[in-house]
Amino acid sequence: MGPEFDRCVIVDDDDDILLAARLLLRPLFREIVTAQSPEEALPEIKRQAPDVVLLDANFARGATDASEGLAWLDRLTAIDPEMVVVMITAHAGVHVAVAAMKRGATDFVPKPWSNERLLATVRTAAALRRSRTAAGAPQRVPAAKSPLLGHSPAIARVHSLIDRAAPTDANVLILGQNGTGKEVVARELHARSQRAGQVLQTVDLGAIATELIDSELFGHVKGAFTDARADRVGRIQAADGGTLFLDEIGNLPLHLQPKLLTALEQRQVTPVGANKPVKVNIRVIAATNMPRDRLMDERVFRQDLLYRLNTVEIDLPPLAERPEDVIELTEHFLHHYAARYDRPCPMLSDAARAALIAHDWPGNVRALRHAVERATILSARNVLEPEDFGLLPGMIRPHIALARPAEDLNLDRVERRLVEEALRKHGYNITLAASELGLSRAALYRRMEKHGL
Repeated sequence: MGPEFDRCVIVDDDDDILLAARLLLRPLFREIVTAQSPEEALPEIKRQAPDVVLLDANFARGATDASEGLAWLDRLTAIDPEMVVVMITAHAGVHVAVAAMKRGATDFVPKPWSNERLLATVRTAAALRRSRTAAGAPQRVPAAKSPLLGHSPAIARVHSLIDRAAPTDANVLILGQNGTGKEVVARELHARSQRAGQVLQTVDLGAIATELIDSELFGHVKGAFTDARADRVGRIQAADGGTLFLDEIGNLPLHLQPKLLTALEQRQVTPVGANKPVKVNIRVIAATNMPRDRLMDERVFRQDLLYRLNTVEIDLPPLAERPEDVIELTEHFLHHYAARYDRPCPMLSDAARAALIAHDWPGNVRALRHAVERATILSARNVLEPEDFGLLPGMIRPHIALARPAEDLNLDRVERRLVEEALRKHGYNITLAASELGLSRAALYRRMEKHGL
């Protein structure tokens, strides 16, 4: 199996560190760029957005306060607000880690590192970048004023709930199928809250190995377990003063749910291996694609934790329930990708408009965005037709209608059909579809990309 991700940039003034990190991470990335200073790395970062940047915290001789690394962290996240940066330093005070994560670092790795821990940290960080890209986060092209587009009654109800919940400190649970925009709603809630000037700390519980979730959320102290070579701040503590967004909360193991409940009730966390709790002041926004009946099953999710999380509940409608928003979304994405790929913005034919509205979009807004991006890249027309989006006029499920007969043994087409069927069966839940296909999430993403899904 080839590398899971495309590109990593490592910035450190120590040649030995650069070599060790490059050799260790080589199986994860198709390309690894190393640089001894941020100035040297900057052109490479601007040339092509990396999946992950590993950034040393100190460059000046004898420096230990991480001020230079933090200043460069600010500069990198100003260039690309969605950039995923993992800070590395030999001076791993918890206060430095908290400062880095509050200023936009995805994670923090102390030197000397555990190879297994560094691999897990970087893999999780790269998966976060991929999920942000898949969710349609713009990289260098400004987004529209409000990223939650549409004027249908269904989306109007969502806006109304955001208007009322955002200024409060109430915990919010966002429900919805994959691709409906749960992270977009979380960011909107934070941006319009009284904590908007503080950190929005995102934790994708679907992208973290189960055995690492405890340490990721609550942190650990040096010596707490075999690979705990230094104190590590948890994501809950790193969100202190701001908002903690727990994405895919349905993936939180049952045995950790009481610990999270206690942390939320007592407003304090106890790192793994520690004796003293640490006070935290956070607002929690959680999201899940888990069906409501499964979420209400005590064997899957503790109901007392659910009640703590869903003070306000926002249920995002699938795109099929708001067809009147499809054209507005399509035109928004057309302008976005035309600017991104430096092309004239095409228009939609009447047939394309009808086909876009008629399709039920099982992958929701994310699937529509993918279809628009493909059309922008591949079509040479000034006016787009249904086939530019992979649609036939008037057909509700074009992908099913266009499927090849069962006797077709072409390997690529068979693979595409299997991937499509698994995705539809599980409502575009990547984790469940990958499990049914016997693939990792990363491998499924690669096949989706290969087949333009």
